[in-house]
Amino acid sequence: MRVSLNWLQDYIELPTTNVEELTRALDMLGHAVEDVEHYRADWTKVIIGRVERIEPHPNADAVRVTHVDLGDGELQQIICGAWNFDEGAVVPVALPGAVLPGGFEIGTRAIRGVESHGMICSERELGLGELHEGIMVLSDDSPLGAPFESILALPDVVFDLEITSNRPDAMSMIGIARELAAWYDLEVTLPDWSLATVPGTPELHVTIAAPDGCNRFVAREIRDVEIAESPLWLRERLRKAGVRAISNVVDVTNYVMLELGHPLHAFDADRIAGEQLNVRWAADGEQIVTLDDVERTLVTTDLVIEDADGPTSLAAVMGGARSEVADDTTRVIMEAASWNPATVMYTSRRHDLRSEASARFERGVDPNLAPHADDRACRVLQDIAGVTILDAAIDVVANEVTPVTIAMRLSDVTRLLGDDFTVGRCATLLRRLALEVTVDGDQLDVVVPTYRPDLTRPADLVEEIARLADFDTFGETVPTGPAGGLLPEQWRTRRVRDLLRGLGLYQTVNLPFVSPEELAAFGQLDDTGAVTDVVTVRNPLREDQAKLCQSLLPGLLRKLRENRNRGADWVGLYETGRVFFAQPWTDDPRVPEQPMRLAVAVTGPYGTNRLGASPPEADATTALGLVSALADAMDIPVERVPATPPGYHPTRTAALVVDGRVVGHAGELHPDVVEQFELTGRVAVVELDLDPLVGTTPPRQMDPVSTYPHVDFDLSFEVAQEASAAQLLTATMGASELVEQARVFDDYRDADRGLRAVALRYRLRATDRTLEAEDIAGERTRMIEQAAALGATLRGSE
Repeated sequence: MRVSLNWLQDYIELPTTNVEELTRALDMLGHAVEDVEHYRADWTKVIIGRVERIEPHPNADAVRVTHVDLGDGELQQIICGAWNFDEGAVVPVALPGAVLPGGFEIGTRAIRGVESHGMICSERELGLGELHEGIMVLSDDSPLGAPFESILALPDVVFDLEITSNRPDAMSMIGIARELAAWYDLEVTLPDWSLATVPGTPELHVTIAAPDGCNRFVAREIRDVEIAESPLWLRERLRKAGVRAISNVVDVTNYVMLELGHPLHAFDADRIAGEQLNVRWAADGEQIVTLDDVERTLVTTDLVIEDADGPTSLAAVMGGARSEVADDTTRVIMEAASWNPATVMYTSRRHDLRSEASARFERGVDPNLAPHADDRACRVLQDIAGVTILDAAIDVVANEVTPVTIAMRLSDVTRLLGDDFTVGRCATLLRRLALEVTVDGDQLDVVVPTYRPDLTRPADLVEEIARLADFDTFGETVPTGPAGGLLPEQWRTRRVRDLLRGLGLYQTVNLPFVSPEELAAFGQLDDTGAVTDVVTVRNPLREDQAKLCQSLLPGLLRKLRENRNRGADWVGLYETGRVFFAQPWTDDPRVPEQPMRLAVAVTGPYGTNRLGASPPEADATTALGLVSALADAMDIPVERVPATPPGYHPTRTAALVVDGRVVGHAGELHPDVVEQFELTGRVAVVELDLDPLVGTTPPRQMDPVSTYPHVDFDLSFEVAQEASAAQLLTATMGASELVEQARVFDDYRDADRGLRAVALRYRLRATDRTLEAEDIAGERTRMIEQAAALGATLRGSE
């Protein structure tokens, strides 16, 4: 937002024009000054004159000899090659000895035998624009003989401000004037939007068929319009604001947008088919040609204004070429409407049509400002062009917006800002922002105007008080309360990350957006083949990233692909983040369920080899090894059970079970998914809920260390191919209270017989004695019996 200091002073009598002081005030108010530009007359000896007489050049047909009154009654002879003016025109004149922008010096010289004493200037020659086909013609009341810069409001200072997305009111001259008025405790003078009208009712009929996209539609009919150039003062204000002047009607819409913060649009009333306008959602595939002569294909989330012949404007973004104001326009419909911010943002981004208007509508323009903005535009056009305005206005309200009242207690202020604030001081500061304040004891009831949608709760009002109290005046305080520190869950999360880094993995942070294809790769499907519980982004940045992820693996796999494409031999990545399901979240039912997950993806040669050979390729063993490392480090028993979740290899994947609940999976990626993500070879993956790993664990119970010797022995069982070695190990360990350790050390599969031989090694130890042969034999027998209950046979027992 570019703010001209001279223009700003139309609405507020500032106590200072010091740039540094105003910059500090704007910064303290939250409107960061990104740049300051100084505008000065980039010329010397240019004054205002009037052409009293024009004669043909005796020796040249392309130029004329003019005689210009410079305010002293004497006529100056100047030869001019422009033909866009006649006798009586008031013009800027560069006198002999003048220096124009770029160091161009003006003198007295003879042109084809006739002397020229100076030059009549165009916009481009004075650095005020790009027009150079003709000279500048000023208004007839311009003071003759006065320095040209005196009618340009020069010198001037323009502040380039960064306006936050929640402050639509500050995207205007009036909004910034209100802010500085509150800072300096001054009054704001609003612009005049009173009208001189004639009896009459517009023939136009307006309807809103999409009330969820349009809150209000205001319009007036203007007659006796003559399209012309805007006066110099208006063009100069637009120039300093970074807006190109086009014509009086279009310039007025831009001027009022900058002044009040409400964008407007001017229709040629005679080009509106059927004298009707309707606001509706577009049909899929419908087309419109916009003002930039581009044919655009619409979708059902685009909002349009249609007449009897179809869409005539892309609502809030750009008008249509079919109803635009042209040189022959004589009747105008001046429209000021209020639109849904999200709709404007989505449409402007999808069509790549970012503009000053869309920047304001995306923030949320006050619907109650629409009639004032429309009247103001009509008033300015009436002042500069003498148009006729009908007294009856069109005002269709689809959604009424009223001021809200916020109840705030003094304790809300003192808790955040300290004890230096009283109820009276708080009320005074808030009233300086034009807020209505009623005091009842230590409570303040504050009525918030509709142009401040950012104020919704007591904390917002506290921030307003802090802004006006000046942050730099707050005393330094030492926070009270218990010392800070990490929660146990935070410590354990750090421990997980430290472990994974120690295992050679790199952390990534990905956006949660995925395509429907990536979602389907790991999602649970219903009977129709659609992914269940999908959360769809209402206004996605990209159409192919419109879903929220249900797994962290798609983001990791994209990064694997990028790294492998750049020549990495192996890639090992991990991520902690949230996934999303369309179910109420237990922590806050207002938002979707979003558990924290940990995911790992590894491809290529990973690990070390003690013999110096190349590390093995990552596979299911890699994934299960990572799970074992995590389980050991976090002291959490994790059971591994064969499983076939979506996206994983059907025979090389295990479900991870903690306390009888499946918390994740580990194994290899399905070959189809490997191909889908344009990878090669095997990919080891792990994904599990983070809470079981980092949640609070029960206190450790320390057992005394036995001083008696241990006994090791092996058992080898034959079981069916589909039997679980983990179940066999758990069952046999449960048969004896003396088992200190147990593990599988061999697993041989006999495909011909359909059996597998699982060899287990046990370590027994008693805490109160040395084990005898009879003790060991009894424990061994109970283990064999327990295995037999699972259908296992001790090898060599037949």
